[in-house]
Amino acid sequence: MTGGKAFLDTNILLRSTITQFPLYEQAKRLVDAQIDANTELWISRQVIREYIAQVTRPQTFMNPMTVDELETKLRTIRVLFKIADDTEAVTTVLMDLLKTHPTGGKQIHDANVVATMIAYEIDTLLTTNVKDMKRFADRITILSLDDVK
Repeated sequence: MTGGKAFLDTNILLRSTITQFPLYEQAKRLVDAQIDANTELWISRQVIREYIAQVTRPQTFMNPMTVDELETKLRTIRVLFKIADDTEAVTTVLMDLLKTHPTGGKQIHDANVVATMIAYEIDTLLTTNVKDMKRFADRITILSLDDVK
């Protein structure tokens, strides 16, 4: 893939930006391959919120980030990635997507990621959550850690 746009799911953003996270090396290689291909990399406000929730709670492999550490990390993230806002267009696409791809409960977050991608014309998703996201494979291309060379 040369050029184009790709969206990072929270699980890839975490793993590619925090060395202590399991699978850091693989996630970093996946993201770096997209950068090398001149792919425009995107995240959303939802992904940022989910990122903050993960890094501010105790993990077996790392202590929670302080607000200062988090602020520094987010400053870097905001430079590296384009950020898609939750807009009326995203909500409209989400509702249309729910009609064609029945989804409920916590999986609404996954559907919202795909709705954001569609609204912003992003065709590729980088994720470790292939099992839940494959229901949308008719609308997006999914790349996972298995696609890392």
